[in-house]
Amino acid sequence: MDFEKRARELVGQMTLEEKASQLRFDSPAVKRLGIPRYHWWNESLHGVARAGTATMFPQAIGMAAMFDEEMMKEIGTAAGMEARAKYNAYSALEDRDIYKGLTLWSPNVNIFRDPRWGRGHETYGEDPYLSGRLGVGFIQGIQGEGEYLLAAACAKHFAVHSGPEEQRHTFDARVSRKDLWETYLPAFEACVTEGKVEGVMGAYNRTNGEPCCGSKTLIQDILKEKWKFDGYFVSDCWAIKDFHENHHVTDTAAQSAAMALRNGCDINCGNTYLHILSSYEQGLVTEEEITEAAVHAVRTRMRLGLFDKDCPYNQIPYETVGCKKHRELAIHAAEKSMVLLKNNGLLPLDRKLKKVAVIGPNADSRWPLIANYHGTAPRYVTVLDGIENLLDEDARIFYSEGCHTMKDRVERLALPGDRISEAVTAALKAGLAIVCVGLDERYEGEQQDLGNRFDEAISMADKPSLALPESQRRLLTALIETGIPLVVINMSGSAMDLAWLDQAESVKAILQAWYPGAEGGMAVARVLFGKTSPSGRLPVTFYRSEEKIPPYEDYSMKNRTYRYMKEEALYPFGFGLSYTSFRYRDLECVPAGDGSVSISVKVRNEGSADGEEVVQVYIKNLDSFLAVRNHSLCAFARVSLAKGQEREVSFCLPGLAFCVVDQDGDRRLDGHRYDIYAGGSQPDGRSCLLMGSEPLRARVEL
Repeated sequence: MDFEKRARELVGQMTLEEKASQLRFDSPAVKRLGIPRYHWWNESLHGVARAGTATMFPQAIGMAAMFDEEMMKEIGTAAGMEARAKYNAYSALEDRDIYKGLTLWSPNVNIFRDPRWGRGHETYGEDPYLSGRLGVGFIQGIQGEGEYLLAAACAKHFAVHSGPEEQRHTFDARVSRKDLWETYLPAFEACVTEGKVEGVMGAYNRTNGEPCCGSKTLIQDILKEKWKFDGYFVSDCWAIKDFHENHHVTDTAAQSAAMALRNGCDINCGNTYLHILSSYEQGLVTEEEITEAAVHAVRTRMRLGLFDKDCPYNQIPYETVGCKKHRELAIHAAEKSMVLLKNNGLLPLDRKLKKVAVIGPNADSRWPLIANYHGTAPRYVTVLDGIENLLDEDARIFYSEGCHTMKDRVERLALPGDRISEAVTAALKAGLAIVCVGLDERYEGEQQDLGNRFDEAISMADKPSLALPESQRRLLTALIETGIPLVVINMSGSAMDLAWLDQAESVKAILQAWYPGAEGGMAVARVLFGKTSPSGRLPVTFYRSEEKIPPYEDYSMKNRTYRYMKEEALYPFGFGLSYTSFRYRDLECVPAGDGSVSISVKVRNEGSADGEEVVQVYIKNLDSFLAVRNHSLCAFARVSLAKGQEREVSFCLPGLAFCVVDQDGDRRLDGHRYDIYAGGSQPDGRSCLLMGSEPLRARVEL
C-alpha cells in the first residue's frame, strides 16, 4: 500500500492553517476531510504508561540485563498489542486524549555513560552494541510485521544525551567525532536502519553547539541523508522553546519554530509550533516545508491504519490489556533480569525454612517495582508478598520496614533511626534476614518539569553520589553488626556503591533486582528460593568507587564504561553468577571471503541445576591504536541448558565488527590481528576471578 502517495494526496487537500495544525502533538481534527483529532504523546518504556491499566514489565535497564533480543521482541509485541487494544476501546468512545494514541515514545537508546545519570535506568545500559540489538528487538515487537504498524515505536533522545538533568535545557554536550560514531550513534543507527523505527525524538540539550531538535547535522545530514530515515521526527517536550529561552541560538518563538521545522522536526511536543504561521508570515519557512512535515505526520497515521476500517489490528479486543499471558511474560522477564552479584553458598534458600526476617524500605513497597514511565498494573506483588506466597503457611516471617528510603526516620515525631531496633530484633529472632534496599523513581529519574511533574515535593533526578542513602547505610550497618547471615536485595536502576557490602562477612549474598515490574516480587522470591536459577548479566559497570569516574559533564568516553576504563571494576559489565556452572570448549573462528567471521563454541551445563547461560563474544583489535582501549561486545546469545546438557552456539560476525572508528568518525579496517573471546563474561581479570573461569580465546587474522 502506497502510504506516501495517500498522505500527499490528503495533505494536498488541506489549507496552510490545517497543515500547520497537524504538526502539533495535540493535532486537532480536520472534520471536512474526515481526519479525527490525534494526540501523538504516548509512552511504553516497559509497558503502556500513564493511561490506566496495562502490564508492567521490568524497567528497561532490567530488560537489558536479560541479554535477550528475542524476549525483547516478545515484550514489544505485548506492549504494542495492549496499546492497540486500549486505542481501539478509547477511540470508539471518542476519547483521544494524551497517552491514548499509538505513537509510543520508546525505546530510550541513549548510552548510560555515567552511573550518576538519573534517567539511566530508562536505557539498555552502557554498551552501544547491546543497546542497538535490544532496541531493534523491542521496536520490531512494537511495530509488528504486517502491512500496517501494530504501533509506532520511537527511538530517543537523539543524540548524545545522558545528563546532567538539571542542566539539560541549557547544556551543550561537546563530543569528538570518534566518540560520536563509536559510542553515541550506533544504537540509533541500528534502530533506524535495521529496526525501521517509525519515530525518532530529539534531545533537550545541544550537541556540539546545535540544539538537537533543530540540528542540521543530526537530523538532516545523519538521520535522513546518511541513514535514509523516512518516519517522523518529534521534539522532546517543550524542547524547542529552549532554543530562544535557554540555549539562546534564536531570539523569538517564531525563529525557534522555523529552525526546528527547516531542519526536519515534524512534530512539536509543546506549544512553539503555534508560531509556525507567524514564521511563515515572516518568511522564515515556506509552505513547502510545512507541507513536507504534514505529509510525514499523516503518513505515520496511515501506516498505523488510522484511516482504514479494514486494518486487521482494529479487531484486537480490550481483553488483551493486562491479560494472564502478558503478566506471566513480565514475571518471566523479571526472573531473567536478576543478577546475582555475590553468593557465599547461602543461596538458594531452603523453601522449607521456618523463620526468616524480611527487612528494608523496598521490601513491601510498590515504588521500586514500577520505575518511571509506568502504567497501572492489574496487580502488584512486592518482595514480601512474593516470599509469603512461596513459603509454607507455617513459616514465620518477621517483617520490618527498617528505615525510610531517604529520610532519617519513618515517623515524623520519632527520633532518627526509629525502625532500626525493630529490624535488629527481627533479624535476631529469625537468624536469617533478607534486606531490601535501594532507590525508586522518586530518587533517580527525570528532571520533573512541566508535563512530567507528578509530585511537587520530589526534586531528585541525578544521583548526588553512588552511595545508598544514609538511612539505609545506618540500617545495614546495624544488621551487619548482629552477625546474622544477610541476603541483600538491591533494587535500583543504576550502579550503586556496594563495595562495603561485598566485603562484609555477614552479607552472604547480593542480588541486583533492578525495578522488576509490577509483580516483580514474585520473581525475586523465585530466584531466592531456587525455583529458577539467576541468569541476568550486568548491562552497566559497577565501579569500585566514584572517585576516579571523570566529571559528570565531560562527554568524552575516556576512562568510562568497560570498553575504556583503566581501573578494575567491582562488578564488571556482563557479569552475573548462577546456581549452576557452565563449561566452554571447542571455540572455532572461520573467516569468510566477504570479511565476516563464523564463530562456534560448545557450552555444557556441568552443575547440579538447570539454568540459562548468556554466551558473550568480545573482540579486541591487536594492531590499531584507534581501537577501543579494552575490548568490545560483538555478539551474545541466551541458551537454556538442563543439567548435563551441551549445545553448540553459532554466530556470524559481520565485517563491520572488525572496523575501528578514526578521529574523523569514519569506520574502517585498521590492522589484521584480532583476539576473539567467547564465554560467560568479559575476558578482564576481575570477571575471571569472580566467575572462577576464563572465556576461551582464539586468534583471527584478516
